Amino acid sequence: MKIPGLSFSLKRAVGISAVKQKVAGKTGIPTTRQGLERKVGKAVISILFGKK
Repeated sequence: MKIPGLSFSLKRAVGISAVKQKVAGKTGIPTTRQGLERKVGKAVISILFGKK
């Protein structure tokens, strides 16, 4: 039985999420699949259509 509004994340508790955020901030490379796809898509579109 779950308590509404309360969740637990082992990655968050151990500190993995914070390390990933710091690495992404320093390198400029997203650590999530969605973020990486967004960055690559933006680069491809800018190459095809040029920057305004």
